[in-house]
Amino acid sequence: MLHEQTQKSLQTVERSISETNEVLRGMSDDAIRASESALYLRLKRTQQALPQIESIWAFDRNGSPLVSSTILPVPRNLNNSDRSYFRAQLNSFDTYVSEILRARVGTQRFFVVSGRRTGEPAAGFHGVIGITVSPESFSEFYRKLSRGRDAFGLVRSDGTVLARYPEGRFEDIRGPNDMSRAMERDPAGGFLETQSPLDGLDRVIGYQKVRGYDVYVVAGIEKVAITEEFWRTTLLQLAIGIPIALSLFALSMYALRRAESYRDEVVRREAAEAALKQGQRLEALGQLTGGVAHDFNNLLMVIQGSAQRIKRTLVEDTRLTRSLQAIEEAVNRGSTLTRQLLSFSRRQPQDAVVVDLKFRLPQIQEMLQASLRGDIVVRTEIAPDLGRVKIDVNELELALLNLAVNARDAMSAGGQLVVSASNVDAAQAPSDLSGEYVAIAVQDTGCGIPEQLLDRVFEPFFTTKEVGKGTGLGLSQVYGFARQSGGTATVESAQGQGTRVTIYLPKTLDEGTSVSLAETAEELRFSGKVLLVEDNRDVSEVTRGLLEDLGFNVDLISDAESALRHLQTSDQAYRFLLSDIVMPGHMNGLELARRVRGFANKSLPIILATGYSGQAQSASDEGFLLLRKPYGMLELRKAVAAILADSTAARVA
Repeated sequence: MLHEQTQKSLQTVERSISETNEVLRGMSDDAIRASESALYLRLKRTQQALPQIESIWAFDRNGSPLVSSTILPVPRNLNNSDRSYFRAQLNSFDTYVSEILRARVGTQRFFVVSGRRTGEPAAGFHGVIGITVSPESFSEFYRKLSRGRDAFGLVRSDGTVLARYPEGRFEDIRGPNDMSRAMERDPAGGFLETQSPLDGLDRVIGYQKVRGYDVYVVAGIEKVAITEEFWRTTLLQLAIGIPIALSLFALSMYALRRAESYRDEVVRREAAEAALKQGQRLEALGQLTGGVAHDFNNLLMVIQGSAQRIKRTLVEDTRLTRSLQAIEEAVNRGSTLTRQLLSFSRRQPQDAVVVDLKFRLPQIQEMLQASLRGDIVVRTEIAPDLGRVKIDVNELELALLNLAVNARDAMSAGGQLVVSASNVDAAQAPSDLSGEYVAIAVQDTGCGIPEQLLDRVFEPFFTTKEVGKGTGLGLSQVYGFARQSGGTATVESAQGQGTRVTIYLPKTLDEGTSVSLAETAEELRFSGKVLLVEDNRDVSEVTRGLLEDLGFNVDLISDAESALRHLQTSDQAYRFLLSDIVMPGHMNGLELARRVRGFANKSLPIILATGYSGQAQSASDEGFLLLRKPYGMLELRKAVAAILADSTAARVA
């Protein structure tokens, strides 16, 4: 459990370094200084979401601070180029964990986890991202874990102590001593009986190197505690009259078994708490990615809407038209990335439709071929009688793309990727499924997966790729999509013989719809007045422009409470209400929609827009039409056509 807690804490800090690099990507030092206030708020949100982090700093190549999550503005005369965490990055690309430091601004004590600022490789060293970590967060965990006289510590490989419990006067345990010699003999981990260099008491000490970092976790149990336990038990047995010889023998055996159990207690606790820690980690990541997705989708919405409006006004400027098309393609790629984050965090509402894979898979084949290297051939093998499925098409495309990317990395010298689809019954499907299914298998000719790793490939964050080349989320998304769709996913592989991942999706008898009004709405024009409720000024201006281009007059209100009062008191007749879900104040867009739907004498069509919201799936389940950000003219026109068609049908009924 000590190793798990420490590794996950350091991995969380390392992911925060990567996130900070993404926030600063493409920005010069001058641009960072000019945007310091906005960047300060962005970094502060990340810091506040993770209790072990005290501050986040970005330094230029000379060691001067550019932006911080705790100080605004940063001291311009401060220079940290002499700090070990800065010097370590001059000639290295690895994550570095420093010794305990004292702040030059303030009085705090901390250690720093640092990584390089990223940029163009040819540009050389850009600077450092440094995250200060509180030793007290580890010490408090050790205190809760201790049963009284147990000792725990976090130690660098050079013997420097970063955190410990109980507190003491020692700042390091550098050798030569029994523990340093044991670490030299068995650097991965081991046990020894010695006088603890942490507090001078005779202990049974266990140590283990934290995978991926140059630090160790250390646990020690005082030998006197074993003796005291033995005598307490002996006196108790004597008090109730058990013969002395039998009690000594029985209690000696009991004490010996207890002594042995101390050594594997960490393993037992880890097994008992594994499920809880997994859930907490996924929930924390879900909150983090959800917040990023909301801001990111609003930015994409402004970029896409503005690009489309400019594009519609152009006539013959071919070069500018190509540039606008490139912007739209970049927005689509950004939207795909955001959807992948939301899919993993389980905040992506499912938009299930009936799909005929006989026609859809060849289209996906073209997308996969374009995403892979030229030395990889993509083929499809589709059964002629293949059944239909009811799924979220976007999530299927993302799952197949994730599998294709993994196959590409496994086929460094080129090869073949085969996507096949066939009908299977319960006898052919995995044992936990019943009924009829469509099996989509993705088979590569790559290097394969070792047998001992097959049981872990669907675990979130599990990856065998080098640091920085894989997140470990791809196969987790594939498995999550299959389970949410009512099926499952399996993997078969052998080293040197390639890998086969099969997605099982339940067949459906639904026919689906042929061509809806929304699908033929590309040239429709409208009229009348609509009410737009949006708190983001840039997004509201873009959306107002799109609605006006469709022929509507637009009334704009920036919060849900004001919109509700306006609808309750105004006699204005609106064609429909378009509201964002995430709104400031006590009322969000979904609650506004519920209140409007409940008006006794009003029947107002409602469209809810969302870039990210935990309530998006609830809105969909309650029958509200969802418009996912970023959306353009085509998506908005289809949504308007659909909601007005439904409204007309309801009035006729």
